[in-house]
Amino acid sequence: MATTETPAGIDGPASDALLKMGRFFSRWEETPDGRAVFREGGRAGDAFYRNRWSHDKVVRSTHGVNCTGSCSWKVYVKDGIITWEAQETDYPSVGPDRPEYEPRGCPRGAAFSWYTYSPTRVRYPYIRGVLLQMYREAKQLHHDPVLAWESIVNDPVKRREFQQARGKGGLVRASWQEAVEMTAAAHVHTVKTYGPDRCTGFSPIPAMSMVSHAAGARFINLIGGVMNSFYDWYADLPVASPQVFGDQTDVPESGDWWDATYLMMWGSNIPVTRTPDAHWLAEVRYRGTKVVSVSPDYADNTKFADEWLPAQAGTDAALAMGMGHVILKENFVDRRVRFFEEYVLQYTDLPFLISLDERADGTVVPDKFVTAEDLAAAGDPAAAGQADPAFKTVLLDRHTHKAVIPQGSMGFRYNDQDEGKWNLDLGDTLPALSIADSAGYDGGVTHLDLPAFTDPTGAGSTIRRGVPTTTVAGRTVTTVFDIMLAQYGVGREGLPGEWSAGYDDARTPYTPAWQEEVTSVPAEAVIRTAREFAANAEKSRGRSMIILGAGICQWYHGDTTYRAILAMLMLCGCQGRNGGGWAHYVGQE
Repeated sequence: MATTETPAGIDGPASDALLKMGRFFSRWEETPDGRAVFREGGRAGDAFYRNRWSHDKVVRSTHGVNCTGSCSWKVYVKDGIITWEAQETDYPSVGPDRPEYEPRGCPRGAAFSWYTYSPTRVRYPYIRGVLLQMYREAKQLHHDPVLAWESIVNDPVKRREFQQARGKGGLVRASWQEAVEMTAAAHVHTVKTYGPDRCTGFSPIPAMSMVSHAAGARFINLIGGVMNSFYDWYADLPVASPQVFGDQTDVPESGDWWDATYLMMWGSNIPVTRTPDAHWLAEVRYRGTKVVSVSPDYADNTKFADEWLPAQAGTDAALAMGMGHVILKENFVDRRVRFFEEYVLQYTDLPFLISLDERADGTVVPDKFVTAEDLAAAGDPAAAGQADPAFKTVLLDRHTHKAVIPQGSMGFRYNDQDEGKWNLDLGDTLPALSIADSAGYDGGVTHLDLPAFTDPTGAGSTIRRGVPTTTVAGRTVTTVFDIMLAQYGVGREGLPGEWSAGYDDARTPYTPAWQEEVTSVPAEAVIRTAREFAANAEKSRGRSMIILGAGICQWYHGDTTYRAILAMLMLCGCQGRNGGGWAHYVGQE
């Protein structure tokens, strides 16, 4: 576009001068009027860009520093330097009925070479400046490094000074020699003064660097110290998993999200912590799967959700107990869902017998599981000749009212006599889920005093509620299920005690209204979600899923919070089903 006018605010002669200066520094052939320019050199100006993307070879790798997503990447290398990376696209197909895994990767991986060669990458040891200065001064007085360290930590003023400097910056670069010497001196002093078990080692993600992890672990073990795992440091180990299942994070791959027909994200921000697999969550909605997010903030994953339950941070247990209250009442008491009942009878400990203990003050509390050893002590022929009887739990046959030792418990796993009896096949036994289900139940009831922590200060109290009981092996017993109903506050006709007056009873623990005052999630939302979760599991035979994350682990009593959530899954027959159960991931794991 040509114009004879000078732009506003620009003096004509001044602009002409600028143009002439430009021609001086960049010479070219042009028409007399300056409208056309003729330049030679072809694409020489593109050399920078061609050099930027040139490479000698392509290698397959992954970005495995504290990330077990293990996405496959093509890494382009020139002269031994990473120039750029791209996602591999040769993952095997998973079939025509579901989305593919690839391309797997995330923006952090695409920029990984930037981190590798970043000037801010830590390559040298850094020590808190105030401590390093103290150590150097101590070395002037004490040639022995151990004595130098001892003079610092045994001086209360110096010790307080360098400890209070933590978290305030002030790190300065030190030599490897100085850093290693100080660390060694600290270990020797600690072992000499307090014992080797006061030395604790820690290493992040051993699978990412086995050699360095093994070297550190060997050192700590050889001196008699304590070796912690990265789980201990990050506090993201789901302790409830081995407590409930006996396995550690034995959960499905992300492709199983596609099989879920009702999906909850609870304490897991999928787009951030499982970036390569987040597409499954976005895609499963197109199948009609409802997605619910439980998060105290409007997190990235909440954008995927059809419904958001904004529970206050740290109150997830109350939310889960409120949902469990609804599930138990509507699917096990008001009506009995056959699929749920068959599942919990075979795959959970709900029908197993618990003995009750009467204390000196007259209160009665749950004691321990009734075992084959207890039956043998009482002369019950069902326990005759049993190996490892102390580890075989007992239930009550619904038709005969007799104690039965079902196979599959721990006592069947470690002796030759019970080889082949590890599975949970009940055979002809139909367990009584509640003592009241047994044909021989005579109406016995016992008051239990159950713990409650309803005071905002955390002070404990008790709630007295009745459970149906009978006598087995000379003991007053009830079932785990009966105790569970009492703990959740789900009453049944004829049982005495302090029970909730309904879902809107905010004074009784674990009702939807009670949890609302704790979590801020409306009771109506809890009732609706619990009903949808259970109804979907009933119709789909267990394809309700909860994706859990370390957002819950890292709170006090995270194990009990997890167990309240896991209870929902087991009550609805979801655990162990494709598209159902818990899917727990720590970061990208």
